[in-house]
Amino acid sequence: MVNFNPIQFILHIDEYLGYFISNYGILTYFILFAIIFLETGLVIAPFLPGDSLLFISGVFAAQGFLNIALLFVIFTTAAILGDSLNYSIGKYFGERIFVNNRFFKKEYIQKTKSFYEKHGGKTIIYARFIPIIRTVAPFVAGVGKMNYSKFLFFNILGGIIWVFFFLLTGYFFGNIPIVKDNLSWMIYLIILVSLTPLFVEWIRHKLK
Repeated sequence: MVNFNPIQFILHIDEYLGYFISNYGILTYFILFAIIFLETGLVIAPFLPGDSLLFISGVFAAQGFLNIALLFVIFTTAAILGDSLNYSIGKYFGERIFVNNRFFKKEYIQKTKSFYEKHGGKTIIYARFIPIIRTVAPFVAGVGKMNYSKFLFFNILGGIIWVFFFLLTGYFFGNIPIVKDNLSWMIYLIILVSLTPLFVEWIRHKLK
């Protein structure tokens, strides 16, 4: 049995996914749905794998262990529902939490509202491709009371693009020997590339 360790789970999601498939069969799809739903739906769960899980799932589908069409439907649904849940939590509870926080100024909420009125759509889409931000963005959109119809449109669009890109990249490149034989390194690379925008922004902030 695979011992669960959060760090190992993130860095070796391929081993865990293989274990799920071998031991749980069809229930693996429910596990995958739950991971993506929680990663996008709870602002406290940005540590769960996202990009790498989609990619590795595509690799396993290319090898015949999972159904690519079913994966696309499951992941897309989970991503859309997750963001919607996160938005709702931010809308109904976020402002109350911040108002009672002595480190948070009420003017921040107004700035957040103004930002999402102007840039909310593209922010929701771009955030899909950046870990941590992917989890925080829909919550903040809710806090800022972004128009829900607008949010839902970009939520759906962003979810489809995100899943399509990583899932099919894994599917079409999964049987290439260099990829197939170095899945751990591919996971490290995906994590590194995904986190690069955060590091770049942090450095820019420090330089300012």
